[in-house]
Amino acid sequence: MDQRKRIGEIFVEQNILSQKTVERVLAIAQRTNRRLGAVLEEMELITSEELAGTLAIQYKCRTVFNFAKFSFPPQLLNIITGEVALENQIFPLKLDGTRLALAMADPTITRIVDNIAMNNNLTIIPYIASRKEINMAVSKHYFGMDVVDPTQKTVLVIEDDKLILTMLAHLLSGEYKVYTAMDGLQGYKEVISKKPHVILTDKEMPKLDGYGFLDALLHAPESKHIPVILISGTTNADVEAEAFEKGFFDFISKPVKELTLLTRVKRAFDYCEKQRYLSFG
Repeated sequence: MDQRKRIGEIFVEQNILSQKTVERVLAIAQRTNRRLGAVLEEMELITSEELAGTLAIQYKCRTVFNFAKFSFPPQLLNIITGEVALENQIFPLKLDGTRLALAMADPTITRIVDNIAMNNNLTIIPYIASRKEINMAVSKHYFGMDVVDPTQKTVLVIEDDKLILTMLAHLLSGEYKVYTAMDGLQGYKEVISKKPHVILTDKEMPKLDGYGFLDALLHAPESKHIPVILISGTTNADVEAEAFEKGFFDFISKPVKELTLLTRVKRAFDYCEKQRYLSFG
């Protein structure tokens, strides 16, 4: 029988939240079929560090912080690919003989942890870390990208046609700081490191298409609220309707017209400002 304390109970015991707050947010989590911790963090009722600390208590693990600043040998990083680390929010910390210290944001991901242990003949020693900490470490040590907090309005454009990518970036660069990527996987890495305010993505791309890219964003608390505009060469009404059903903020058909592009991106930024106002209102 599982004797672990419930995460809400630990938050109350730690004087982080009141019992009434836990009960109210738990009702939201159950109604939306989501985890309590994720909802609390999204509502900014707890910090990512508080969530990590509470999970560590619940699963009787140690926590680890500020590890991105250290160096890690290639043979350690090679145990797990950067893509696997990013997708599963894990990071290898230290290898001591056959014991691997592994940072993880979610201690329930036993399947991937068991696979790593079995495939490498290792015993996993789990450490709990925040998603923010793991993203910083993965971005820096796997992809050579530092995580930055944008100081101006930023747009990420993902397009596998270099000519179209250059054109879109040029049209937007007069008003925004523009980051670019030529496939969905690279785009996701840019999201983690650059934290763009608005994203434009092509529908058909290698490695990860526009739909798969959006799905990855929607499953991460730190990126699920970024407005994403889908660009597609297919202009029929069904494709546009499907884009909105899947959760895209807007839709632009090719060939992209300058006025349409700037208007839609501005509308996305207006949405960002409104959401920021509501969250602090």
